[in-house]
Amino acid sequence: MASSTDEPSQPLLLHKNPPSEAPPVESRADEIDSSSNPYPPIAFNYGPRRFHDLPFLFLFIIFVLCTICFGIFCITNHNSNYSNVSSFVYDTNTSSCKVSSSLLVERGLWSWLNRSNVEANSFLKDLVWTLVITAVLSVPFLFGILLLLKNYAKQVVYASLPFFVLIPVFFNVFWFVACTVGENCRESFPLVYRILALLFVFVVIGVIVWIIVANWHRIELTVRILATSANALEHNKGLFVVLPSLTLALLIYFVPIVVFLIFARFNGKIEPQLSESSGDYSCVWKRDRWVPAYYALAILTMLWSIAVMIDAQVYIISGTVAQWYFAKDDSMMRRRIRNSFRNAFGPSFGTVCFSGLLIAAIRFVRAVVDSARREDSTGVVNLILQCCVNFLLSAIDFLNKFTIIFAAIAGESYCSSSRMTYELLRRNLLSAVVVETVSTRILLGITFVISAIYAIVVCAILRAVSDLGADVYLIAVFAWLLLFVVFSFFIHVLDNVIDTIYICFAIDRDKAEVCKPDVHEVYIQLPFTRSERLAHVTGSVV
Repeated sequence: MASSTDEPSQPLLLHKNPPSEAPPVESRADEIDSSSNPYPPIAFNYGPRRFHDLPFLFLFIIFVLCTICFGIFCITNHNSNYSNVSSFVYDTNTSSCKVSSSLLVERGLWSWLNRSNVEANSFLKDLVWTLVITAVLSVPFLFGILLLLKNYAKQVVYASLPFFVLIPVFFNVFWFVACTVGENCRESFPLVYRILALLFVFVVIGVIVWIIVANWHRIELTVRILATSANALEHNKGLFVVLPSLTLALLIYFVPIVVFLIFARFNGKIEPQLSESSGDYSCVWKRDRWVPAYYALAILTMLWSIAVMIDAQVYIISGTVAQWYFAKDDSMMRRRIRNSFRNAFGPSFGTVCFSGLLIAAIRFVRAVVDSARREDSTGVVNLILQCCVNFLLSAIDFLNKFTIIFAAIAGESYCSSSRMTYELLRRNLLSAVVVETVSTRILLGITFVISAIYAIVVCAILRAVSDLGADVYLIAVFAWLLLFVVFSFFIHVLDNVIDTIYICFAIDRDKAEVCKPDVHEVYIQLPFTRSERLAHVTGSVV
């Protein structure tokens, strides 16, 4: 083992091991593997950070400003006659369209909002109250699941696994019996098709059972990963306030853009058009030629903004959890979320915009590929190309998340973070793919079970206190959907916590230190890559 005099400098957060404790052979193998590393030591950057990827920040600002400026022009330049097109007739004397007083109808710009008021009925009342109560209850549900995963992860996981099969079986049998008993459903859905649908669902359930059995050896490790990540998230509960607030801010930011898009369609003029069938002229609305271009600009800006907000949330989660992980004393535990927020929308906002642009482009290309597949699904070559494109896009999407996590920790630019993340994982013989194999599916299954049980309870209560009949099932579906969306947000947060702790664990291994021993006890059990190379290096060291 190299002596302390051989080390020219100590990287941030690096403490010497006690002399009496020799580092393991595996750590020495990592040191040898990283001796030729051209990158500086990796640690959380607590100090002032440099601004990176400024061209993408300026480009994003230009997109937003252009959308706003042209949107204001859309409002000031709109033609109020758009809603009165039917009141214009063709004047043969002037060869133009003029308003006819006999056909003029009092209409305003927002006449489409002036509809007859729909009388409130019991269905709407029950639906609104159910959704409101579900939204309120989702908050204690979230924190309850968080505490259960922190303290009783093993019991929660193993208790939920049977329901992954029982609940789909229950719903499958229930709808089959209900459709068989119901006269309308029985007539519109023949018995043969009902049986085929029943068998198909059972085949899907069989696939779920096979997936559980095939990954049974990983469940114990997944339980420990979930418990560790829930503990980290429990120490940073403020994220549950900041992240929804950012989503709400994004929705408020979209309000004027939506208004601009509505007014954009009012930019144009009424012109005569010759009908090919009758040979007569009629007055039609013709949009200005620049309106489609503005639609494209505004929609691209909205898509980019959504991707930027998602990556900013990932950045804030990663920065907050990383500060908790590397904290040595209480002074480092303060204002974790505030520091991550300031970095995300400050020095690293250009990096976030770069990542958001990349993700928005991936979403666009994937939508084009899916559209082409729906239009023309024939041809083996097309199918192979679509599979290759989808695989490439998924890989880029996957690696992008780890790049943003590393940028939140080290404060580097996007390209540097991408290269350093790869080098970090390669030097420590780690594979980022193994992190998400089981934990996300387990979380989805648990939240699906809880949401389904809640929907069943809602359905039972409504059937007991109301006379809605079959509409009760529709309300229960809406309640299940709302609760599942809230739980999906929780899964998104916890999934990013898992990946962030994984990167922090890799940094610890790279520096041969242990910041969180309980985390190392869990993550050290993850499979490594290039085991043959590790064995070779270990043998040479010994």
